[in-house]
Amino acid sequence: RWLVFGSAAALGTSIDLITKQWVFASRGLPGQLPPWWLLEPYVGIETAVNPGALFGLGAGWGSLFAALSVLAAVAIIVWLHKFRAIDSWWLVIALACVMGGIFGNLYDRLGLWNPPPEMPQWSSGVRDWILIQYNAKYVWPNFNIADSLLVCGAIMLAAHSFWMPPQPNENATDEAP
Repeated sequence: RWLVFGSAAALGTSIDLITKQWVFASRGLPGQLPPWWLLEPYVGIETAVNPGALFGLGAGWGSLFAALSVLAAVAIIVWLHKFRAIDSWWLVIALACVMGGIFGNLYDRLGLWNPPPEMPQWSSGVRDWILIQYNAKYVWPNFNIADSLLVCGAIMLAAHSFWMPPQPNENATDEAP
């Protein structure tokens, strides 16, 4: 299961980074080209850089978000190993999604995508490119594959906590203390 976890997390990270690279190479930096509509005016591709976290909150706190990402990645490994989440296929896949999302966005937060020097506010920003809107009045903030992985993993974790029966504890005894 460790191999599946690592492979799935690496695949998610790779897909995120490859799509970001492809979209930014073909569509340019934010504002250089208008959205490319796949289903006008609802779904399109538009480059954006988010200097914050969810919905742009915390702009300028990229270093803190990077540190929290590393802590979350360590916590996932501890959860898988120490608390035996590795024994559940559901949790393996959910946590692989979260880990893939963490690493995809962490790469950007560390500035490894080489943001332009004339835009220092992007130095710890995350590249986004998926545009969803109802019309010009109801526009969802742009997002990326890593964000989608984080959301899918979080939904799977919530579903697990609400609907999956707890596993018996192997260390429990039948005797009361």
